[in-house]
Amino acid sequence: MSFMKSLDIGASALSAERTHLNTISMNLANVNTTRTPEGGPYKRKTVLFKAVPVETPFAKAMQTELERELRGVKAKAVLNDNRPFKQVYDPGHPDANQEGYVSLPDINVVEEMANMLTAMRTYEANVSAITTTKSMYNKALEIGR
Repeated sequence: MSFMKSLDIGASALSAERTHLNTISMNLANVNTTRTPEGGPYKRKTVLFKAVPVETPFAKAMQTELERELRGVKAKAVLNDNRPFKQVYDPGHPDANQEGYVSLPDINVVEEMANMLTAMRTYEANVSAITTTKSMYNKALEIGR
């Protein structure tokens, strides 16, 4: 695996995890949102990841068979979660229905925090992999002096 390819794989993972963290932050910020521009309460969002090749067309033509299986990751889409809304009795709320219930997004703050920790650990692991790659190539350059 080449130096640039290992950095490209790490960079693709950092970009995907950044999207994941932004989505989690959006979910946490909208825990109590009852109105959206689309109408109705906020819908929890999830990120769909996809393995993607990390090479350019020229690099693809030049690579060996051993390197063809190397793939990065990409956030393919941000999807709406299909969980039903939570019904909370609050007759004084401006968005309460005639029975006094308000529809709120079914977002579990503990679940979102656990997802955030997982995404942060994944991000840190990829930063560590990139740092290690840079360190290895710096050592290789020192040997060549």
